[in-house]
Amino acid sequence: FLLQLWNNYFHLAVAFLTQESLQLENFSQAKRSSILAKYGDMRAAIGASIRDMWYNLGHRKIEFIPGMVGPVLEMTLVPELELRKSTIPIFFDMMLCEFQLTKSFSRFEDEILRKLDSEVEGGRGDEQYKQLFESILLSCCWRHSELAKPGKNFVALVTGLLERLLDYRAVMNDENKTYSMSCTVNLL
Repeated sequence: FLLQLWNNYFHLAVAFLTQESLQLENFSQAKRSSILAKYGDMRAAIGASIRDMWYNLGHRKIEFIPGMVGPVLEMTLVPELELRKSTIPIFFDMMLCEFQLTKSFSRFEDEILRKLDSEVEGGRGDEQYKQLFESILLSCCWRHSELAKPGKNFVALVTGLLERLLDYRAVMNDENKTYSMSCTVNLL
């Protein structure tokens, strides 16, 4: 097992998936349709490959936590519904992996909270992502008795932070200084 080789694979795949030229939502409808007809949405294929390779790591997954939390977060924030649905469950698997070894998932939690702030500030994330994140992870947590309560608390923490970050981002350039200050206070 070559840790660096696997690490390089994941980082390269995420970099490919998140490159600007593959973000179809940034193109006109005509150009988007032309690209989809000719090539399909390569992001979904690469996302499925990353997901499958993650699950093939077996007991080695812990070696990638917390290092892969940021790249997986970046990937799941790409505004493509099927990609999000297929890759958000990786977060639960990361939580479960760390929990099985340490009876907590604090390294995972710290890293996702740290990375979420910079990703949302960079313009990524939206209401759809928040709702999907919440519903998918809560569903996964409820199926695992030991993670039901801590998982629910974690999901509430992340979705609450995400909501505040999205509100803050929305009002950063708003002329209404009172509302901007209110969002800042809520975020803090």
